[in-house]
Amino acid sequence: MDVKIEQSWKEVLKQEFTKPYFQQIVTFLKTEKAAGKIIYPPGSLIFNAFNQTPFSKLKVVLIGQDPYHGAGQAHGLSFSVPNGVKPPPSLVNIFKEIASDIGVAMPATYGNLTRWAEQGVLLLNAALTVRANEPFSHAKIGWAEFTDAVIRKISDEKNGIVFLLWGKFAQDKQPLIDETRHFVLKAAHPSPFSADKGFFGCKHFSKTNNLLMKEGISPIDWKLLTP
Repeated sequence: MDVKIEQSWKEVLKQEFTKPYFQQIVTFLKTEKAAGKIIYPPGSLIFNAFNQTPFSKLKVVLIGQDPYHGAGQAHGLSFSVPNGVKPPPSLVNIFKEIASDIGVAMPATYGNLTRWAEQGVLLLNAALTVRANEPFSHAKIGWAEFTDAVIRKISDEKNGIVFLLWGKFAQDKQPLIDETRHFVLKAAHPSPFSADKGFFGCKHFSKTNNLLMKEGISPIDWKLLTP
């Protein structure tokens, strides 16, 4: 199978695409589609996070769990929604923390984070697909093996990357990261159920930029330019 993914990632991950587990993912998705199941995001956007953030430009990794499972919400970037889709509650809380941390007012009706991705923030969900209206429905089809391999590759082949691990699920990925070479910032998940247990006040946006600048890397402009 020829995976449509940005060239630098294709090179870094080429061995993964030939492994049996990845072939099983492909077969599973084809079977789901043949059975009439609706899968999010659309096929052309499954690898959107990689296509928007080439390996060579990587600065920050923000790990999410699962694509949004509602119609029109998922577009292959963790926490992000396409133009015209109202920001979901977790993203609203992320925007509140940005406003509190760095004083940047965030849009109330716009949640497309592509601008972050283009600056080097890999918005990586642990599972890259989901069945419509069934959260975590593709969590065990092999995607975790693939995205764990992505995290390991970043850890092994890059230096000075800032990993943002929000919530237990993301923090379980910490052993994959070499903390002698990279930075790990941890907080509660921004979901309404947990944001007040340590996400609000975490100041991860200013901390990320301070770490990048110490490494001589240009900081992220967290503002979103609404269309």
